[in-house]
Amino acid sequence: MAKCTVCFRHCDISEGGTGFCGVRTCRDGKIVAANYGKITFAALDPIEKKPLNRFRPGSMIFSVSSYGCNLRCPFCQNYDISWSEQAYALAKEAEDVTPAQLADAAERYRSQGNIGVAFTFNEPLVSYEFVRDAAKIVHERGMVNVMVTNGTAETEILDELLPYIDAMNIDLKGFTDRYYSRVLGGDRNTVMRFIEKAAHSCHVELTTLIIPGENDSEDEMRDLSSWVSELTGDNGTNIGKSIPLHISRFFPRFKMTDRPATDVSLIYRLADIARENLEFVYTGNC
Repeated sequence: MAKCTVCFRHCDISEGGTGFCGVRTCRDGKIVAANYGKITFAALDPIEKKPLNRFRPGSMIFSVSSYGCNLRCPFCQNYDISWSEQAYALAKEAEDVTPAQLADAAERYRSQGNIGVAFTFNEPLVSYEFVRDAAKIVHERGMVNVMVTNGTAETEILDELLPYIDAMNIDLKGFTDRYYSRVLGGDRNTVMRFIEKAAHSCHVELTTLIIPGENDSEDEMRDLSSWVSELTGDNGTNIGKSIPLHISRFFPRFKMTDRPATDVSLIYRLADIARENLEFVYTGNC
């Protein structure tokens, strides 16, 4: 039995077992990532699809996924490749990829405008060791690293990644503890600490998916954008006002097929509210 320290859950994992994420496992009394080097999906994407609108706009990036996630969002768009039975089946069939082989693959796409690697689709933090090892080599090859994440990890994990990560899109899924704990199975304070630290060291953009009846009030958006706008750098200067926020429209998906799609006019209204505090606010899925 050993304790995983990646996220707030601090799962106690027995030998050969796995934690909540389905990835962290105990081998010879040590916690390791069972999906190390397991790439189950890859695609060459526009950087704006991450979404990152203010980091190397117009570029392409080699996007890769493994499996595993430490949240259980009922509206998940990637559950089939992240934490479903199908995802675990794909992982069993996947060949092991070394960090150097991943960097090699990214280099092969340079002629098509690729600037580096994006760790995305599933939650990359649950296998941070592979992200760290691969990202280091990607940097050595003169390319950049992007991480698309729910931000649900302790800051000690972030310390290991920050020297090699150039940009992140982090989900700030809402701004109430009720929503994070009861709907997502997460912890809002963990994400807030993660965002605050990441913003000191790399380019950060945030995404909030608006779910009808859950996180769609004007007051919540005003509180969320106000908190972001007040973030400061190590020297005390304001960095929050210039952090881009993507406000996205929800469509019925996964376990939330009984919900209507978010009204487009509401997305625009919430974006206007966020602009009271932030310089760069974008709407998505509209």
